[in-house]
Amino acid sequence: MSAPFADADPLPDLSDLTPMVRRLPARAVPMRLSIVLRAIFSVLALGAIGMFASPARAEAPMRLRGDVTARGDVLTLGDLVENAPDSARARPLFRAPALGATGTIQARRIVEAVAAAGLGPVETGGRGQISVLRAARRVAAPEIEAALKRSLETPFAIDAKLRAIRLDGEAPVLLAPLDLAGQATALAVSYDPRPRRVAALISLGERQASLRVSGVAVELREVVVLNRALARGDRVAEADLALERRPREGTPPDALTVPSPGEVAQRSLSAGTVLRAGDTAPPELVARGEMVTLVYDAPGISLSMRGISNDAGRLGATVSVLNATSKKVVQGTVVGPARVAVGPAAPQRQASAAANPMIR
Repeated sequence: MSAPFADADPLPDLSDLTPMVRRLPARAVPMRLSIVLRAIFSVLALGAIGMFASPARAEAPMRLRGDVTARGDVLTLGDLVENAPDSARARPLFRAPALGATGTIQARRIVEAVAAAGLGPVETGGRGQISVLRAARRVAAPEIEAALKRSLETPFAIDAKLRAIRLDGEAPVLLAPLDLAGQATALAVSYDPRPRRVAALISLGERQASLRVSGVAVELREVVVLNRALARGDRVAEADLALERRPREGTPPDALTVPSPGEVAQRSLSAGTVLRAGDTAPPELVARGEMVTLVYDAPGISLSMRGISNDAGRLGATVSVLNATSKKVVQGTVVGPARVAVGPAAPQRQASAAANPMIR
């Protein structure tokens, strides 16, 4: 009979044995693009989680604004208070002043109105009140006058370029809301040609803003006006002259209507002067005592001789000249600088009309 399994040799104890591990040499493994992207995404995700997990910042406190400009009929919370909640900025608090007017609001009234709305405290910054200006479109006298002149052109055949409207009273101004655009027009126009009185209703939009005005249509005329002061003897340049429309009643009857550059001032003239006949004249081309050239032109004959002028003269003026050769005095016409023309029929002081003083 065989021996039992329990009497067999026991198995060796392996618990004290050290396992044999073969270590491979380390080697560099290149980092793939996908790994880099994953790392970046992880950093961004952690940042986002941290941002959302951080406690919400405290909202900026509401503060009273400084002086404000109202563009509508009502002042809202957003008009008067900075950092107001978005949901309450359009909440109306006060009525705005009249168009173009300025008003004030006590700071405590604003604070009380905000508190009554359950929106919390308002910092006043030490202000006791704020000033509110109501913005407005201003239609002043020039625009009103232009509207009146346009209204007179077609029905009354009045040339707007030759008329001005002198409005009654102080310069009128039509105040209108800023959003009321468009050109001012004259309605219900009346015109009396004898006294030249005109009246109309100046309107914007569908009579949303209107003003009744009246005045007198003044006749204009174009006159020459000096742009700068001139002393006697100064030559007038083209830049010194301008054409302006002036009321006919206030301009002299002999006012110049055509500029004459190149002439010479005959007296001292101030800037803005309306030039009259005689204020300027062509320059003198021949001076008294000046040596001049006498020229004689006739059919088949052309002569010249020296002489001394006894007179000063401008272009076209008649002067007397002493013939330097014959010592006789003849009269001629100034035709250029230091040039005097004489002819067979020129008047003479010491010769007969038939004699030719130039050939003696």
